[in-house]
Amino acid sequence: MNQIVAASGPLNIGEAAARSGVSAKMVRHYESLGLLPSVARTESGYRQYGERQVHTLRFIRRARDLGFSIAEITQLLKLWQNRRRASADVKRIALAHVADLERRMAEMAAMKQTLEHLATCCHGDSRPDCPILDELGQEQAGPSPNEPVTAPAHRPSAPRRTTS
Repeated sequence: MNQIVAASGPLNIGEAAARSGVSAKMVRHYESLGLLPSVARTESGYRQYGERQVHTLRFIRRARDLGFSIAEITQLLKLWQNRRRASADVKRIALAHVADLERRMAEMAAMKQTLEHLATCCHGDSRPDCPILDELGQEQAGPSPNEPVTAPAHRPSAPRRTTS
């Protein structure tokens, strides 16, 4: 079981990284992006982190684990730090992320299906002909399986039947 030991004093970047589960390189990156406010430095220029910064780093790591973008994490951090926030704002961001994940999963499923189909068409023997390579080399006549198919701009309507 992981136990969090309270720091007896400021933490260096390696200690903050270890406690938060974020690499030191990413700690610097998040600081450069403004996700983590600039921290105090020693006279020799070494960064000094406290438990508050470690807690923020854990928040960022968890949000990244869930696939949130840096822009979304920026919004979530602002909401997390604002005790007067509306939970509806947080929910809106989360649901938009869910919709994006669903769209990407559908695209990946279509890619998988196409590749599976191409693989079944390939004999996989010592002959040089390969339907997979043939398909990849074809000029695209229409949208790829991953692109949404759009309806034509105008469809002629069928002639109306009149009753006389």
